[in-house]
Amino acid sequence: MKQLSDSDIANMVGDDFVPDDIATQKAVRGELHLSKRIPKADAPAPEHETIDFHNHTEEEAWQMLVQVATSDTHSATIITGASGILKNKFQQWATDSVISSRIVSFQPINNGSFSVKFRKRK
Repeated sequence: MKQLSDSDIANMVGDDFVPDDIATQKAVRGELHLSKRIPKADAPAPEHETIDFHNHTEEEAWQMLVQVATSDTHSATIITGASGILKNKFQQWATDSVISSRIVSFQPINNGSFSVKFRKRK
């Protein structure tokens, strides 16, 4: 974050400003609420995520998968459960959907979860 100089502050509050000490400078910076005006950078995506499809609908599971596939996450563990539609749906989504081009590989870890590697975004 850019540190404001006395001239930056003077430009914001007018030409009458004359900083006389550190306490005055801190008070002015505090009054301007600079921490609220300067947006913080987004946190980088994690290298690995774990997504659990349990207790989610098919639509919610799809949205969760799309979100991680389109982020900068490199790999994920997808927990689908051993039986049910989401296990079959995940395999279908990974091989034949709009996000399948983002998936480099996926393989079963056990009967109810998969290890997935994603392509880097360009």
